[in-house]
Amino acid sequence: MNHTMNHTMDTKERFLYHSVGSHGENVFLSVFYTIVLVLSVPANAMALWVFCHPKNGSSSARVFLTHLALADMCYVLLLPMRVVYHASGGDWILGEAACRLSGFLFYLNLYCSLYFMTSISFDRFLAVVFPIRSLSWRKPAYAKVACAILWVTLTVSMAPVMASKQTMAIPLGVHNVTVCQQLYLERTSPLALRSLAVAFALPLVVLSLSYVLILFKLRAVKRQTPVHLKAKRMVVLTLVNFLVAFLPYHIHRFFYIVRYNQHNVSEEEVTSLSLGNRVTSALTCVNGVIDPLMYFFLTETYQRALLKLLGRAESAKTDQHSKPGSGTSSAF
Repeated sequence: MNHTMNHTMDTKERFLYHSVGSHGENVFLSVFYTIVLVLSVPANAMALWVFCHPKNGSSSARVFLTHLALADMCYVLLLPMRVVYHASGGDWILGEAACRLSGFLFYLNLYCSLYFMTSISFDRFLAVVFPIRSLSWRKPAYAKVACAILWVTLTVSMAPVMASKQTMAIPLGVHNVTVCQQLYLERTSPLALRSLAVAFALPLVVLSLSYVLILFKLRAVKRQTPVHLKAKRMVVLTLVNFLVAFLPYHIHRFFYIVRYNQHNVSEEEVTSLSLGNRVTSALTCVNGVIDPLMYFFLTETYQRALLKLLGRAESAKTDQHSKPGSGTSSAF
């Protein structure tokens, strides 16, 4: 084996070893994932209940919101596996099948969330910029077909993740630990780099154009309607979501893949790239918390349901702590 191949193997082995974080980092990430899980599961469960309830009607936007909430729910339900992984000190104890499944579902639901969020933005663009002309396009039936195509296309695209072995045992100290390569060590081939660019480019272009055209339209409107106000909120919340959950991950993955396949990578760079991989991957799950905020500000039925639930909880708490005849009542 020549020197170049030796050095290449050494570089890849260093990335493999650095994929296991420190004790403090494992504690932090296990707590972080637990907090996101506790916040996002009930919020997205309520969103699914509200959006799927027959009495709340149907629209193209509601169809996309329903599928976005479903993708978010599927994604955050994977977090217990990450909690177990980090609570075990970076040792994957859940087996090969769970490792493959976690990688497949991570990619599937990450990109489903991104593309459904893009669809919602495009739907709002049509509603604001072409309110009359777009009525024939923005039918619930068309939205359902688009969602079905997205699910099938992304499922087929991510299926190869399930086909190859993804766990590897490495010596760490006096013990061996099992690394799941679908956690922070995803595909690093040139093909993966092209797939990353293509998968991210379309949502980036559509979101950017939708935002710009919506804002131009809103600036030209003298009298703002509820549709216009909702569009403004959507732009702000979607932009925050995109900047926090999606952009850091894809930018870092680009540099990570490029440097992973090069030979002149210092130990400090391997350490920082591996840490960045874990941090940006963790940030993607924040999407499951930010999206319910968007539902709250954009969807009156979700807002009423949440306020009603909080009002009942506050009322029960008040009744429990107030004395008879005090006249204390819920604030809601």
